[in-house]
Amino acid sequence: MTTPPDFATLCNFRDLGGWRTGDGRTVARGRLYRSDSLAKLAGEDLERFAALGVRTLIDLRYPWEIADRGRAPESLGVTWHNLSIEHRPYVQADIDPDVDPWRYLADRYAEVAEDGVAELRQAIEVIADGEHPLVFHCASGKDRTGLLAALVLSLLGVDEDQIAADFALTEQATDRLVAEWRDRNGGATPGWPAYGRAPAGIIRLVLADLRAAHGSVHGYVTGRLGVGQETIAALRARLLTGDTNPLPTQGTTGSTPTPAGR
Repeated sequence: MTTPPDFATLCNFRDLGGWRTGDGRTVARGRLYRSDSLAKLAGEDLERFAALGVRTLIDLRYPWEIADRGRAPESLGVTWHNLSIEHRPYVQADIDPDVDPWRYLADRYAEVAEDGVAELRQAIEVIADGEHPLVFHCASGKDRTGLLAALVLSLLGVDEDQIAADFALTEQATDRLVAEWRDRNGGATPGWPAYGRAPAGIIRLVLADLRAAHGSVHGYVTGRLGVGQETIAALRARLLTGDTNPLPTQGTTGSTPTPAGR
């Protein structure tokens, strides 16, 4: 499977394949992607996207965001699900610079994990049931998308270091996310100077909170979300490749883990 194309209209699109599991398997490439808003797709990017063979989209945005900024072009001919997992809107550009921003964002993710149980469960079920490549996205592909990605990778058996590394890849898109915000707001500067950031520490806090409240991420998904074991088995069958051979235990070294073959 080739590396996904670079898009001129998207700034935070990537394949979730390549990460390794504790039993020695690999998340398959070309089956599950995460992204910023696909409503921005246009021009030659439509052909680049079509070449990926995606047949299903999960849009995690509010309906009012879709009404304001549009949805993925209907010319793509995909099955489209709007599963708005966030129920308490807030304005990231206006976060108080004097608060701990990473704890603040982790608390917002906790609200999503509590409020969006029906939508998160359905999203996981749609991913598990799919037969073709699938993309899920929100506006910037950072927060709502990052939470769902973390849940899916955890269910697949990917460890926290790799989940945090995937989350932090959004840092490579920060400058473009800020530029897009400025374009939408007449050239203004976000009030929160860390707008668009996605350090690994945020998702580590979120995962720690889920473990504290539910014993494990798996416990949250099966308990609070009500996702069945058969769905988790289907998810693993669909998205994992390779034999199950336990990997040696690896300690935290401070280096950034990367997916196999990246």
